[in-house]
Amino acid sequence: MNIRNYYVNEFPSDELGLEINPKANFESLLLAIKSDLVYEYIGVSDSVVRERLFEKLAELKGCTYDEIYNEWIIA
Repeated sequence: MNIRNYYVNEFPSDELGLEINPKANFESLLLAIKSDLVYEYIGVSDSVVRERLFEKLAELKGCTYDEIYNEWIIA
């Protein structure tokens, strides 16, 4: 699933959505988390955007936000 498309549709009033890497997807976001390159990958250095994307990734993976966040912290 394309991250920018998801974000712009889900949070249309957040102008940062248009700055998200147009090629970014949730599968590769998981790889970016494991290599600690989240902000570089999504192209936006905003914690609210990151939190929202982690929440969606957790939903897609069938796990909790905390599990995704902890994976990022230990990277």
